[in-house]
Amino acid sequence: MTIRHLDHAFAPRSVALIGASQRPGSLGALVLSNIVSGGFEGKIFPVNPKYRELAGRACFSRVADLQEVPDLCVIATPAQTIPALIEEIGQFGGRAVVVITAGVGSEDQLRQRMLEAAGRHGVRIIGPNTIGLLAPLVGLNASFTHIPARAGSLALLSQSGAIVSSIIDWAESEGIGFSQIISLGDMADVDVGDCLNMLAADHKTSAILMYLESIPNARKFMSAARAAVRLKPVIAIKPGRHEQAARAAQTHTGALAGADAVVDAAMRRAGIIRVNDLEDLFSAAEITARFKPLERGRVAIVTNGGGAGVLAVDHLIDRGCELAELSSQTLAALDQVLPTNWSHANPVDIIGDAPPERYLAAMRLVAEDPGVDVVLAMNCPTALASPSAAAQGLADVVQNGLISGKPVLATWLGQFAAAEARRLLNSAGIASVDTPAKAADAVSILTRWRRLTARLQRVPATHETLHVDRPGAAAVLAGAAGDRRTMLTEPEAKEVLSAYGIAVPRTLTVADVDAVEAAAAELLKGSAWVAVKMMSATLTHKSDFGGVVLNLDSAQGARAAAQAILDRLAAKGVAAELDGFAVQQMIIRPTATELLIGVTTDPVFGPVLMFGAGGVSVEVVRDTTMEILPVDDVLADDMIDRTRISALLAAYRNQPAADRSAIVVALKAISQLLIDFPQIVAIDINPLLADADGVIALDARIELDLQRLDIAAPNPALSIRPYPVQCSTQLEVGSGTFDIRPIRPLDVELYPRFLESVTAEDLRLRFLVPTTELSSETLIRLTQLDYDRDIAFVALSRPEGELAGIVRYAAEPDGRRAEFGLLVRSDLQGMGLGRAMLHHLIDYARARGLVELTGIVLNENTRMVELCRDLGFNIAVRAGEPGRLEARLAL
Repeated sequence: MTIRHLDHAFAPRSVALIGASQRPGSLGALVLSNIVSGGFEGKIFPVNPKYRELAGRACFSRVADLQEVPDLCVIATPAQTIPALIEEIGQFGGRAVVVITAGVGSEDQLRQRMLEAAGRHGVRIIGPNTIGLLAPLVGLNASFTHIPARAGSLALLSQSGAIVSSIIDWAESEGIGFSQIISLGDMADVDVGDCLNMLAADHKTSAILMYLESIPNARKFMSAARAAVRLKPVIAIKPGRHEQAARAAQTHTGALAGADAVVDAAMRRAGIIRVNDLEDLFSAAEITARFKPLERGRVAIVTNGGGAGVLAVDHLIDRGCELAELSSQTLAALDQVLPTNWSHANPVDIIGDAPPERYLAAMRLVAEDPGVDVVLAMNCPTALASPSAAAQGLADVVQNGLISGKPVLATWLGQFAAAEARRLLNSAGIASVDTPAKAADAVSILTRWRRLTARLQRVPATHETLHVDRPGAAAVLAGAAGDRRTMLTEPEAKEVLSAYGIAVPRTLTVADVDAVEAAAAELLKGSAWVAVKMMSATLTHKSDFGGVVLNLDSAQGARAAAQAILDRLAAKGVAAELDGFAVQQMIIRPTATELLIGVTTDPVFGPVLMFGAGGVSVEVVRDTTMEILPVDDVLADDMIDRTRISALLAAYRNQPAADRSAIVVALKAISQLLIDFPQIVAIDINPLLADADGVIALDARIELDLQRLDIAAPNPALSIRPYPVQCSTQLEVGSGTFDIRPIRPLDVELYPRFLESVTAEDLRLRFLVPTTELSSETLIRLTQLDYDRDIAFVALSRPEGELAGIVRYAAEPDGRRAEFGLLVRSDLQGMGLGRAMLHHLIDYARARGLVELTGIVLNENTRMVELCRDLGFNIAVRAGEPGRLEARLAL
């Protein structure tokens, strides 16, 4: 249901507390006290049959006795009472409930009965096992926190009530306020994805902070997070980076946490800034609230202590930040205002006796350098100059945290001497930290934020169509499934890879040692050497058993190698596990690099793609990276860049560069393979040789889940919905033929020519206001969609492939309703193309389960009004908006 009825919880006008009490120390008494003392201006209804009055208010015996239906009900009664209370609330008309009570376990019948009652009436449940909910902007504290939270613009989502309480305490001492605080508890119903959807649309929330121990619905989470990140920073702590912590988190929440490397990949893909502790959480919130993302993050340091500057440089480089290179003009200008013994480089050491005037002169000159993106001002306490005077001087010239338009970060080292200086800096709105490491962290946040948000808007260089043989791959997989085998043989795995365009060496399979000789003789006709490999469904790591012999140049030698493999298996007592032998052409590529491409299925995020250094030492080297599927060429290229072995793929000395584009295509091919075949749960291509001539897979394993054979493509286990290629069609309209397909990111290149053929009046009718042009950022947003919630179909003329029209809808987060829009090239209007495209969109919306399509139409757009009426839309005047009509179609 996602955000359905959650507005009742996030902005309630009335609250009922079921289980309210006056017994000292009881949960009902604590929550009631917090609600009453918090300044909530709405109606408060205590509910408990034991009392006539509580906190100066009438107390009701049951929910059905209330004078009106409360927006929010808070339950603080024993666990066994909750299902009946949810039923009572639902029958009375209540739609939002916070269940503070613990003891409703994930496998408990109480939980199931609670959810069944909620489902019957559309009741949304936050919790159970939650500290509660706080909406400080309306004075609501429906929780048992020890102190209230002050009002502000940060939203906090947390699965841990203890973390909520600790953060509120810390934030109070720092003067930090909140728009919403939601303790998610066990997330029986409302989860982090639901809350992200609500908070993304909340204009009173400037940033979203999260403490997450588990993620129950990966696709909803990814969709909601990516939507929120486009509007405001989302910053998260996800504990469980180490195995012991992950187990503790799982024990705490009763839910799978997901492998940490996969979680990292998911947050990076969503654009979430991930931090490791609570201090970093608020530091990131502060820094993103003050500044915009940095284009490059080139840092200039102005310091009165050379050692502090050197420390800062180390910390910056450790975090992947870039030290600015000052221009010759800036260096010459600094020579005019600084002592002769200044550092003459960045960091700019202005010497320990620097008065405020020297600081400010250096700061201005450095900030004016076009090669500088951010200025770090550092001060070490000395007897020669006052730290407070320097801070006051900085405060006098920095406006809104900027100097010459560049962000300023201040680091006043020390405790005693720097305390007053930090107070002055904070009062002036200057971001201030107390160590070089924290300063580097702050700069790193700005650069990471820029990289993460930019990632969401990059356009692939090409839309290269993969040449795949799906029927061929399907036949191989069906053969294994027919034998009830979960592991493909190596030759079968290579046949599947070959069907998806990945080169493999010629391989022959035989049943026994005697047949190896003939197979080797056949292969040696076209190859100087062959390799012999054992095949086993159970012994998957062949090298552990001496199951691979290379560089065999005779058929007899190949037979002897096979016999030796059999003897080694017999010595280990596993000869019965041998299924046969694979005889393979030896590929000799002396300049090739051994790589790994793999797929693993995470219990939370589904199939994920792995890339990195390959070979027998892969577990020791541990040079791999992961990416959430599906991937395009931009994401595949990023994967390569994140590995250390990427340096070996470039040209060096006499070594030619590897064909990087071939690696990208291989990664995309595996991504498509997982989209097309949900039964594949694991892939291991190791090694994948890469050199200037391309890539070739020397060894491969593919594992199946036979329980997933009947699941249709595209793979629903992917946490990001792939491009819906199956929704493409062809339309005959008038005398023309048009290809209709879902929009792709690269279609941004088709827009300029398309818009040249759309009149200013047609643009005004489509966008409801005069529109002369669409910015590049707008065009990117229009072409890069989350296909799980939005869709756009383009009509391309044949054979030219020019953009003729676009129809789209943007769905509400509940997935029930969507707003549509249609724009057809002005010279192609009147031929029926718009009607056909809108009809196609309506069919798609029905298939996706939407219940209603709506659209806003200007009154004078008579052609669109008539089209909507013809297609069954109900047309009505929009209340309070003269000149605008609303078209609604029940699906």
